[in-house]
Amino acid sequence: MMGAARFAGRLGALAVAVVLTVSSALAADVRQEIRDAGQAVMEAYHAGQYQHGVALAEDTLKRAEAELGREDPDTLSYANNLAVLYGHLGRYGEAEPLFLRVLGALERSQGREHPDTVSSINNLAGIYESQGRYAEAEPLYLRALEASERVLGREHPDTLISVNNLANLYESQGRYDEAEPLYLRALEASERVLGREHPDTLTSVNNLANLYESQGRYDEAEPLYLRALEASERVLGREHPDTLISVNNLAGLYQHQGRYGEAAEVCQRVLEARERVLGPEHPDTLSSLNNLALLYQILGRYGEAEPLHRRALEGQERLFGRDHPDTLISISNLAGLYYRQDRDGDAEPLLLRVLEARERVLGRAHPDTLGSVNNLANLYESQGRYAEAEPLLLRALEGLELTLGREHPNTLSSANNLAGLYEDQGRDSDAEPLYQRVLEARERTLGGEHPETRRTLVALISLYEKQGRKDEAAALTRRLEAAQKQQGS
Repeated sequence: MMGAARFAGRLGALAVAVVLTVSSALAADVRQEIRDAGQAVMEAYHAGQYQHGVALAEDTLKRAEAELGREDPDTLSYANNLAVLYGHLGRYGEAEPLFLRVLGALERSQGREHPDTVSSINNLAGIYESQGRYAEAEPLYLRALEASERVLGREHPDTLISVNNLANLYESQGRYDEAEPLYLRALEASERVLGREHPDTLTSVNNLANLYESQGRYDEAEPLYLRALEASERVLGREHPDTLISVNNLAGLYQHQGRYGEAAEVCQRVLEARERVLGPEHPDTLSSLNNLALLYQILGRYGEAEPLHRRALEGQERLFGRDHPDTLISISNLAGLYYRQDRDGDAEPLLLRVLEARERVLGRAHPDTLGSVNNLANLYESQGRYAEAEPLLLRALEGLELTLGREHPNTLSSANNLAGLYEDQGRDSDAEPLYQRVLEARERTLGGEHPETRRTLVALISLYEKQGRKDEAAALTRRLEAAQKQQGS
């Protein structure tokens, strides 16, 4: 099975820092011209025109440095916005030094706990998180949260952004027990301070729902997604971009529940609305193309899926470039379609291209890179190329254990894949302890009713039955039936 593709469009909480400006002896009209150019950058950013925005932002920053000075507040704002755009384009190596420069200047001019400094800390942490540098991101997020609590208070909206950012990091690492109380804290405080239908409150609703979805707690996730959607439709309108994110999130839940027909209908609605409101090549529109194409894959509607995948890929290559993370996801998705169609000759060069690009851009240890290693290994396994698949699966498992920990869902999927390879080779004594490890960890972290836990039970039952271990197979079958009954109740 190919690696799961991402359902794009989740609400995030990391905002562009806004640096307050001060008076200057510079002629007001010159400063205003530079500010007008900066406003054009922001308009391009909000329109998803990132390449155009970068060109404008680079020119604006150069002029601001020459006319205003490198540490003028306006100059720092333009440097920050350019770094944000670099981040959206996956140009992390260019974003990081700009964020570090802005943070250093703000610490000198505003102090280590000024709200603008805290925003800058959050932005730098976000770049580290995007690169899988979680050990560097976490202390920054903690520093930002502690400073915001001291200066602004525990329930200030900016503090709650920091709470959400830290929770997002923990969720990315599979640290669900640490993420949930933070999401609940952010939601409850936002309801008190901003109201139940404020956009920031709805962001918190969506974030908590997404966590529950990741844990397989679908019955808890769905009413939250519906609440966010209904409120967003009332407050913002049916076709507001934030409303469409809520619709998209609901489609992702339906997909995970196996409600593929409903999910496809919802994705079609999102795609059509985004094309009207945002345009055919906005990043969110391209994500919707991918989401709908993935559902068509699952439904076996391959002839409809392929042109959507190709359109998304071509648009992302134009918008972001060939090595952007979203472009590489699209290539992986197209390879997944070829894999489902047994077109291995078409799938393999795409998977190799993605792996090579991710190693170059993100590094060999990034979780996305290791996901590509898994995907290529799965293709080799399906072809019976076990000698090529095994070292890849071992590399992926060892890397994920180091990066995400032994019980992260991605690590457990990798262990499960390696067990499947051993079983295919008749190496049952190697496969069994891996299946048992995965089962125990999934029961502990996700619960016995989670679909992934049940899938591991099925794999282990099959292994025992093949070996004639009827009593052990029967005991696991009873556990599986109990889990299925509990899930349906």
